[in-house]
Parts: sequence; C-alpha cells; structure tokens
Amino acid sequence: MADITAPMVKELRDTTGAGMMDAKNALVETKGDMEAAIDWLRKKGLSKAAKKSGRTAAEGLVGIASEGKTGAVVEVNSETDFVARNEEFQKFVGQIAKLALKADNAEQLGKQDFGSGKTVLEAVTDKIATIGENMTLRRSVRLSVDKGLVAGYIHSALAPDLGRIGVLVALESDGKADALAAVGKKIAMHIAAANPAALDIASVDPKSVERERDIFRDQAKSSGKPPEIIEKMVEGRLRKFYEEVVLLEQVFVVDGETKISKVLENAAKDAGAPIKIKAYARFQIGEGIEKEREDFAAEVAKAANG
Repeated sequence: MADITAPMVKELRDTTGAGMMDAKNALVETKGDMEAAIDWLRKKGLSKAAKKSGRTAAEGLVGIASEGKTGAVVEVNSETDFVARNEEFQKFVGQIAKLALKADNAEQLGKQDFGSGKTVLEAVTDKIATIGENMTLRRSVRLSVDKGLVAGYIHSALAPDLGRIGVLVALESDGKADALAAVGKKIAMHIAAANPAALDIASVDPKSVERERDIFRDQAKSSGKPPEIIEKMVEGRLRKFYEEVVLLEQVFVVDGETKISKVLENAAKDAGAPIKIKAYARFQIGEGIEKEREDFAAEVAKAANG
C-alpha cells in the first residue's frame, strides 16, 4: 500500500473540502490514488466539489481579434502581472492576436512572419531580452464560419481586446449582422462566467458521463429505493449535470432563468433567421499552470547559505 503523507491529505482536502480524517480514509481506501479518492468521497457525500480545474499561477495576457467571419484568441504568458500592465507588452500581444487570424494553432502562429524578417517565436525571444522577463506563446485558436460571424469578449480587460479571460463564439446564420453581434457578445459573456465544458450533450466526454453516472448510482443506492426508482434518480441527476456543464443546457447568467438554447431561439426572431453556435473557445490566463513553489524552510535555508 502506498504511504499516505500529510501533503497528500492536504491536497485532497483542498480539492474536495472534505475533513482531515475523511480525506485520509479516502486515500487509504484507494491506496493513495488521488482521482479515485475524490470519487470515493463524492460517493460517500463527503466532498464539497468534484475537483478543481487547476490553480491559476502563470501571468500574462489573453488577446482576441476578429474580422467578420473569423476570430482568434491567444494566450501569451509572462512571469508577473506587472508585465501584463506594460503598454509595450500589451501592444505586442495585440499584434500576435491579429496574426493568429491566419493560423490554425500556436505552432502555425509561431512560424508566422512578425515583421523585420522575424517569426512570431523569434519576436517573443527578442521581447524577453527587452522586457527582462520570461515569456511564452502558450496557445492559440482560430474559429471561422461560412455564414454569420465570430463574436468576441474580454473579461477583466486591461486594454482593448486584452485581459485575463477571452472568449470567441462562432455563430452560423443568414441573419442580420447587428442582431448576431448582439447575441454573440451576450453568449460570450455567459461563457466567460459559466465556463461550460462542452457545446452540447453529444460533445460531452463519454468517460466523464459514465463516471458521473457511477457516482450518482452509488449515491442513490444508499436511499434504499427499488432499482427502477434508483435509475430514474440517476437520470434526473445526469440532467442536472448536463445543465451545469453543457453550454446549450446552461441557464443564461444574465437573467438566471432562460436556457442558452432558448436565448438563441429568441435572438433568431430579431436576426430574421435561425442561429446556431458552431463552436466556442474560452481562454483564461494561466489556466492549468502551476508556478513552481519551493518549500519555505528550504527557501530560508538557501538564503542563509547564500
């Protein structure tokens, strides 16, 4: 059996909100498997959250650019928030976002001509030297439609089209451009706040659905109800799960009562044609990245020996 250490217990407690002994018991029962321990706590009703999506540690900027039927969103990381507020860095990320309109992904974007005979990646290297902080072009996405438009939104903006969260929504429609732009921005704002995991139910990862189904079934069994009632309870909880993670099933954050699918139906009346969300993209600065943190005692020892 794996040794259950105090840091492991703390990590599980921080992730789930469970008590210390419950977290320790979960790790013992699952032989130190963190993911399995999270599920164990959820099945016992002892977890306050499924899991954290990852602590945000990296800094920098998310930038968006759009030209009618095409839009792009990029993330350029720096070491500190101070650099993100630097006008030179902001201008630089804005230029990269515009170039991303011609690239499918970060790899292609890095090879784009930035000017003066340099690629985007070479320009990033030069910027590291002038600003004095490490930087990376982390990711880039381009969305496009044959008809309709791509709307964008920046949350926590530090400058036009630059901030901590950037969203693109690709709308397919023959409708009026002004009506599409209006609903596109509202839905992009919703995505920034609600952070859906999938566009529609069919797009949800099947493994994720089965995992939730197993957890819900184990929870329902404790009720002592007949199997057929338990299955109905499970299906009801799955519907609730979809309402939490699927964009079209989510309730619009602006009014707190209308489903996003209904928001699109209502907007179609103003646009004069049906509206479909082809795709969306949401970037949050530093999402899923953890800065390396030294043990405080080790850090003090290093300083003392320096």
